Amino acid sequence: MKNLRAYATVTGCYWVFTLTDGALRMLVLFHLHQIGYSPLQVVSLFVFYELFGVITNFFGGWLGARFGLNSTLFAGLSMQIVACALLAASANQLTVPIILVAQGLSGIAKDLTKMSSKSYIKSVVPEGDARGLMKWVALLTGSKNALKGLGFFLGGVLLNTVGFRTANEGMVFALTLMLAIALGILTKPTGKSDTKVRFRHLISKDPKVNWLSASRLFLFGSRDVWFVFALPIFLSVDLGWSSAQSGGFLAAWVIGYGFVQASAPAIVGGRKSAPTAKSVIGWTSALVLPLACIAGLLWYDFAPLPSLVSGLAIFGAIFAVNSAVHSFLIVHYADGKNVSLNVGFYYMANAAGRLAGTVLSGAVFQWAGMGQSGLIACILVSIGMVVASTLLCLPLRAEEKRWHSETVQP
Repeated sequence: MKNLRAYATVTGCYWVFTLTDGALRMLVLFHLHQIGYSPLQVVSLFVFYELFGVITNFFGGWLGARFGLNSTLFAGLSMQIVACALLAASANQLTVPIILVAQGLSGIAKDLTKMSSKSYIKSVVPEGDARGLMKWVALLTGSKNALKGLGFFLGGVLLNTVGFRTANEGMVFALTLMLAIALGILTKPTGKSDTKVRFRHLISKDPKVNWLSASRLFLFGSRDVWFVFALPIFLSVDLGWSSAQSGGFLAAWVIGYGFVQASAPAIVGGRKSAPTAKSVIGWTSALVLPLACIAGLLWYDFAPLPSLVSGLAIFGAIFAVNSAVHSFLIVHYADGKNVSLNVGFYYMANAAGRLAGTVLSGAVFQWAGMGQSGLIACILVSIGMVVASTLLCLPLRAEEKRWHSETVQP
């Protein structure tokens, strides 16, 4: 592997950012719920986070190709610092405009950092080493999600101990320190395109990237439609858990999810081959079973907590492997000279799925009467999205076969 020191620095930036991002999500969610915001009001404020993620990924690929991945990474860290500082300064007088601005900045920051970090891998893995690429993508993505889970727990604990203001001030310090380290190490421009990148290049013309992106949209919508809002509020209100308990439970789930994701290369494709579009079809369709089981057990009021814990464990393991395969395929399919354009377009679809899932999580949960019935309704919507994601992988497999046949031709 080339430029290991630079890769380690980028990964460190992504880790610190992810930890603070997970903590910030729980801090804002539980804090707003505690001061009386309704489910739809809370997710409406999160919409800015997801909406700006869509916009950022659309233009972020162009920015990365035009100015280099170092610049977009530094910009992402800087914006998260501003978002946390704004929330800390306004802790005693939070208003809707302040929350919207902070969430918008955080959404931009998250996707600039993600796009920069994942695109960077393409520049440090030897060309043609698909298995090695899968290994490093899975390691970065899995470790990121484990830290995001730790961030969920950290956010719940910090809210109960030091409070909203001090928690945000601590995150400002950690992010500033990491940014200073990165500025000192990442001095060589990386990821800049050799040719002039025009705005028309923002729309992918590669059918593999397009089908994979469409599938990703519904995949992450299927997770967030019940995981972002309905589940933590159900745990807090219906099961009587504190914010620390709910955050800890979600943290344990996401940490386990991250470890499974990091182990994906050993689970999918064996030791010698990398996963393909066929792998995505199987792993995506498998998500229907745990979702249907959770919904059925909740419908018949069969021990809600054990049903959720066991069902979430199975769902999380399957989803983690599936997400790791997705993340590998987009970097694998991406044009090496303009990798950030393809990755940015793909994660725009990811952010759009999260946006749709976030809105639906609050709207469906509230429309269905909240509580257990609301959670069941969200899971049923999730099943529909999983089916859509699976169907979109079918033309992807055909395009991948065509791509391979053209590659091996003399």
